[in-house]
Amino acid sequence: MARPTWRARGRLTAVLAVLTAGAMMFHGAVPNSAGRVGSLVESFLPWLGLPVVALLAVALLRRSAVALAALLLPTAVWTYLFGGLLLPGGEPGPDDLLVVQHNVSDENPDPAGTARALAAAAPDLIALQELVPPALAVYEEVLASAYPYHEVRGTVGLWSRHPLTDAGPLDIKPQGIAGPWSRGLRAVVRTPRGEIAAYVAHLPSVRVRATGLASASRDESAVLLGRAVARERTERVVLLGDLNGTADDRGLAPLTSQLDTAERGFAFSFPAAFPVAGIDQVMTRSATVRHLRTLPATGSDHLPVAGRVTLR
Repeated sequence: MARPTWRARGRLTAVLAVLTAGAMMFHGAVPNSAGRVGSLVESFLPWLGLPVVALLAVALLRRSAVALAALLLPTAVWTYLFGGLLLPGGEPGPDDLLVVQHNVSDENPDPAGTARALAAAAPDLIALQELVPPALAVYEEVLASAYPYHEVRGTVGLWSRHPLTDAGPLDIKPQGIAGPWSRGLRAVVRTPRGEIAAYVAHLPSVRVRATGLASASRDESAVLLGRAVARERTERVVLLGDLNGTADDRGLAPLTSQLDTAERGFAFSFPAAFPVAGIDQVMTRSATVRHLRTLPATGSDHLPVAGRVTLR
């Protein structure tokens, strides 16, 4: 069988470039009815830039003008969708709050070290998930001096430099989960710049299986959390959580449709050993997440994320 000519390879590269651009531009059209394929694609959407880089190398090697011209399209689409996240976040301002979000893992071998590492970032708020005894007592002890105000409901907690009031649990438990399950917390933070309703949440895990993405419980919990946020009367809201989904995942649409996500920073937080997805989130209403970044690894399978929030 005859090998493809260089011209044919250039045309093949051009076709692949157009298909990659189409996947990025029209990912919302990928159906979610069978195996939640749409959510699966959206979970790793930024990584579609890698095939573009590989195709660019092929086009340069083959010196194919057709392929290079075609690659302008996916490059422009990726830059439009994600290029802004790579820009510098700017300098902190007087109205900024630094917040940290971290799933500390219920198997963390060093909760004291993890607490000290988070406090070293000097945030105003620290939101934690997977708090279990006896590790909870360790976090409370280590963080007590710098964070005199804290609330814990179930396995989630919030530590603050500023007074907390009106704290209570959030009912975000999906119907299919039996037994005790408390992964939501809401409290009002009284900052020098005014009150903020702080939500801490840990949505159900998702699994990638041969049949697709198993995310029904996560999606149901996101709907319940979205309803709670919609009912919130405090104007400014900050949501901190392990949402088990990226900002592009349509499963989180009940939240992303009414809350703003980070303007800068990818903050891939999971898994800690080789982060490929940003599932630890900071979202806001009547405030802006200027920049979101990961912090150094702790004893958890997640990386902590730190967000700089500007109050409007």
